[in-house]
Amino acid sequence: MWMLALLFFGGLAAGIINVLAGGGSFLTLPLLSLYGLAPSVANATNRIGILLQNISATGSFVKNKVLEPKRAGFLAIPTILGGIVGTSIVLKLPENIIKISVGIIFLVMSYFVLFSPKVWEEGKKDVKENKFLSFIVFFLIGLYGGYIQAGVGFFLIYALTMVEGYNIKSANAMKIFLTLLFTIFSLLLFSAGKKVEFVPGIVMGLGSFVGGYVGSYLNMKVNKKIIRIIVAVMMIISAISYLVK
Repeated sequence: MWMLALLFFGGLAAGIINVLAGGGSFLTLPLLSLYGLAPSVANATNRIGILLQNISATGSFVKNKVLEPKRAGFLAIPTILGGIVGTSIVLKLPENIIKISVGIIFLVMSYFVLFSPKVWEEGKKDVKENKFLSFIVFFLIGLYGGYIQAGVGFFLIYALTMVEGYNIKSANAMKIFLTLLFTIFSLLLFSAGKKVEFVPGIVMGLGSFVGGYVGSYLNMKVNKKIIRIIVAVMMIISAISYLVK
């Protein structure tokens, strides 16, 4: 019983972290492993919480008219395709090499988040729409998200800010919507492959659902500078988590 309570509150905390910044999976994956799930099963089961927190957060963002429906529809296409491919294939590159590379990338990205505050808080002003570039970038992010998931929110925030010109609050809302969409397909594929344990997943998911709603509320109320700092700190923590394992 205590383990299920731990999963619930871990999911709640991860839901808030994921909506405000990202990296919540670095909390939930160890908890699922502690419950007794194999790494591949924990990776798949974790998607239940991701799905539920993004449902509640997206509902809140839509209600408050934070999302841009037209652009969201376009960006959803490559992100979903990438997520399906990332979940379906076994990448030839060893997972440990991927994690080391991603850890280094997160450290570099955290530097720019911390020391280029204007771009992140106000959005990049000189962005010109390039649908081909956006398609490739968001396909690759979906590919990573479908394969590993942990830390995908950081790539989405970075791309939405630097490629699409969003400020960090708007980027967070779009990030949640896109993650919701590709997670639906990833979870279905993992379920078909019998990789999902529904009891711990749903318990953690219920906590994540509540956390997603709380996180979306905080995203709309908290100062952009504070959100930027939270994102940077979570990037650094996530990078360390990848690099030391």
